[in-house]
Amino acid sequence: MPIRADAIGQTRSTDTEITARDALAYAAVLGFDSEACLDDARPGGLVVVPMLCTRLEWILAGDDQRASSLGLTLPERRRAVHALQDSRFLHPLRVGMRVRSTSRNEYMRQTSAGTFVLTSFEHREIETGDLLVKSWSGSMLRGLPLGQTAAGAPPADFIEAGPAENLAHASDVLLPRTLPHLYSECAQIWNPIHTERAVALAAGLPDIIVHGTITWAISAREALKTAGGSVEALARLSARFRGMVIPGTSIAVRTAASASASDGRVPFATYNAAGELALANGLIEIDHARAS
Repeated sequence: MPIRADAIGQTRSTDTEITARDALAYAAVLGFDSEACLDDARPGGLVVVPMLCTRLEWILAGDDQRASSLGLTLPERRRAVHALQDSRFLHPLRVGMRVRSTSRNEYMRQTSAGTFVLTSFEHREIETGDLLVKSWSGSMLRGLPLGQTAAGAPPADFIEAGPAENLAHASDVLLPRTLPHLYSECAQIWNPIHTERAVALAAGLPDIIVHGTITWAISAREALKTAGGSVEALARLSARFRGMVIPGTSIAVRTAASASASDGRVPFATYNAAGELALANGLIEIDHARAS
């Protein structure tokens, strides 16, 4: 059956409290090992890695209600892969903060690979109403038709980064075979194609694959190191997810020659162990005034 185009415009919300347990587990599993991210007794409090927003987004994106609204069966849900993530970090997440996360189905497009679905997310502090994070997340529903060329339209404020060019710096990072299993529990982002090989093979994949948000967050970690920026200064992280990464192999994160540019924009691209592009159009933006 075609994907339900009438899901365009649908919104949903959920409320979540950021706990020290959440923040510490997320930082640890992704290797954000500074005292600021791992010591909740430090003066000034714990720095929450901002990419934790994807945990809040998964509550809305990965549940039965959303799948039903799109007309997806369980086997069809498991054929979905993350295609892009662009998050703008406007104010820091804090331990004890209560956050209201709202999703909206913005746009669908028929492609040769299946149906591309673009969803926006806003995360606001409940007490103040401040917008903390704004994200756009794209998914590819592999092999599933839309039944029409497109539905909805990309939001005007969604402007993707361009291709990363003049990449001169490289960081190689081994992603252990066990990483997707640990991340699934620490980030509470679970899809069995990342942890159960039988399910991955049945979904047409060659093996379990690393979550796109793992590669996305670790690439930002490496790009920040190259640029001399701290995680609390991260203002934006954007990339398209192009190729699969198999756990137990390494990724190569390549950043631009101008990685310490004064404008704070650091393009990057990430390659899998086969030399294929895993993340394209990578970009971090650093606001050095935010660093503690």
